Amino acid sequence: MLIDDQTTLSILLTGSTHYLRLGPDAEAAVYYGADGRSGMLMPDGKRQAGQWQLTPTGYHVDWQDGRSADWQIDAEPGRMAYCNAGGVERAVLVRIVPGDDAGFTRMPA
Repeated sequence: MLIDDQTTLSILLTGSTHYLRLGPDAEAAVYYGADGRSGMLMPDGKRQAGQWQLTPTGYHVDWQDGRSADWQIDAEPGRMAYCNAGGVERAVLVRIVPGDDAGFTRMPA
């Protein structure tokens, strides 16, 4: 079931770091700041900064390198996944840590 309730999405995302399994040996971390800033730590160690905002069906991220994307969170008992705007699963949520667990707020703006 896609989570499209704005209150639920805000609670899940705002001020938290999400750890995502992208493949068998690939994990990424994404932080969603309360001020709209976001940060991503890719499996190869590369860091990206950007801006995020809620949308009627999920949320939108604009990364400083020019890429942007719409995302949705699909949930069922015991499992949550990130899906692209077309509904295709791209990552499995493995844990949520309150706060900026990976130090993204220390990245240059």
